[in-house]
Amino acid sequence: MEVVRLLADPARAAIVDVLAAGPACTCHLVEDLGLTQPNVSNHLRALRHAGVVSAEPHGRYTYYHLNADALDAAAAHLSALAARARAAADSRREC
Repeated sequence: MEVVRLLADPARAAIVDVLAAGPACTCHLVEDLGLTQPNVSNHLRALRHAGVVSAEPHGRYTYYHLNADALDAAAAHLSALAARARAAADSRREC
């Protein structure tokens, strides 16, 4: 799942963690995370493309919001994989 792959990057995971506390603009993320503005913008673009965050223009700034539904879908996917792994833990395929 694309969301899981995206969140494997520490910077993207940190951005999502900050946005879980509420909307923020790029300048907030740069300040909070100590990343460069172009780096934050590139990560936000990937997260927007995957539907993890959405952008809301507000005057000359753009605020980013976390899409909880996208995270719920990723969590459900991981939970389903875990359930399949538990169910198949004792079965072995013949060689």
